[in-house]
Amino acid sequence: MVEIRLKNSKSRRIEVLQPIEPGKVSMYVCGPTVYDRAHIGNARSAVVFDQLFRLLRHVYGEGNVTFVRNFTDVDDKINARAAEEGRKIADLTAETAQWYLDDTRALGVLDPTHMPRATEYIEQMVAFIEDLIEKDFAYARDGHALFRVRSFDDYGKLSGRSVDDMIAGARVEVAPYKEDPMDFVLWKPSADDIPGWDSPWGRGRPGWHIECSAMAHSILGETFDIHGGGADLLFPHHENEVAQSCAAGHGFANIWMHNEMLQVEGKKMSKSLGNFFTVRDLLDSGVPGEVIRFVMLSTHYGKPMDWTEKKRVEAEKTLRKWYAAAEPGDAVPEAVVAALADDLNTHQALAEMHKLDGAELGAALSVMGLWEGQVPEWAVSDGADLSAFAARLGTAREEAMQTKDFSTVDALKSALTDAGVEVRMSKAGVDLVPGPNFDPAKLENL
Repeated sequence: MVEIRLKNSKSRRIEVLQPIEPGKVSMYVCGPTVYDRAHIGNARSAVVFDQLFRLLRHVYGEGNVTFVRNFTDVDDKINARAAEEGRKIADLTAETAQWYLDDTRALGVLDPTHMPRATEYIEQMVAFIEDLIEKDFAYARDGHALFRVRSFDDYGKLSGRSVDDMIAGARVEVAPYKEDPMDFVLWKPSADDIPGWDSPWGRGRPGWHIECSAMAHSILGETFDIHGGGADLLFPHHENEVAQSCAAGHGFANIWMHNEMLQVEGKKMSKSLGNFFTVRDLLDSGVPGEVIRFVMLSTHYGKPMDWTEKKRVEAEKTLRKWYAAAEPGDAVPEAVVAALADDLNTHQALAEMHKLDGAELGAALSVMGLWEGQVPEWAVSDGADLSAFAARLGTAREEAMQTKDFSTVDALKSALTDAGVEVRMSKAGVDLVPGPNFDPAKLENL
């Protein structure tokens, strides 16, 4: 069996995946808080861990991998958005959860084995908190239940911080119901106009961190193989998950994985900079889901990723070339599997695919989530002979270099561009790439 090696955020080392139950793998990944569309930063985590899911299924068999990705459907942001729009919270979360599924499926993301919603596990969360209080790792005060951070000696080991350093540099809430500023909320009171459930501490709702611990424990048991999420969750979310789960006596996750963040054209994504966009924004603008996924996979998950227009164009060009050369196949080349097994090195896997064609290329495209056995509609040129147009444009350019009259060249370029064809001219020649809005009908009379 293929040996899979993964970077463990907890040990900060590459480790061999050794499943707790031989031949079977369990994985939990923190999913979205559903109150709006997923932006492309959210999409990176979805694509990264989908790729790991696909690798695990390839190596261990589809029936031997259990993948859990939750929906957080109780949260202050959700409450605020529902109030702002005058909608029922349940209607908002149902709609936005479906948006998430629709948008990520368009990127080739498979549905996980389980997709639990936080509101379905309130009873388990209450029981979890009661156990922590009984063990003196948590306490109740003024309708709240809080975790005693200093009671857990290993707090900070996942993120590599000391409690004192955290207090000095962290944004911690100083509240009268806290014994210590670092203590974090497990349960909090709910006003009459927001969701709440009965508990030993009064009507309220869970804190964010307890949700994942309770759902992971309920579905995967006390110990499981892999826990994943974005690097922004390392602290405090994952640190708090470790503390409360281990304090309760659960071994929790053996390997922790975190994907790095995403930028746009070299800058942090921000609405104020005008470079913030959702997956749906890209899809609706004509960028195919396969192209978005390719760009995501072209950078190793452990490195910051930069979304650029140049990468989008190159990804589309490469995929068109591959789709033209691929045939359906099941035998994924060893070099591609080896790259993925080497800490999910998707960049290297894509590099190996440039050497392939036929059934080998088709099998590799499938395991990368880039092909379902037939060429996507957007990549079909509908019989347009773009090579003939490239030759005409090349000849026109050569003549124009002699006569200094570029009117014919400009007219051809304009017509091709209007038809949705990207025109690339260099010393090496003319390259015509059909874009997402390619309309071959506009070339019929050219």
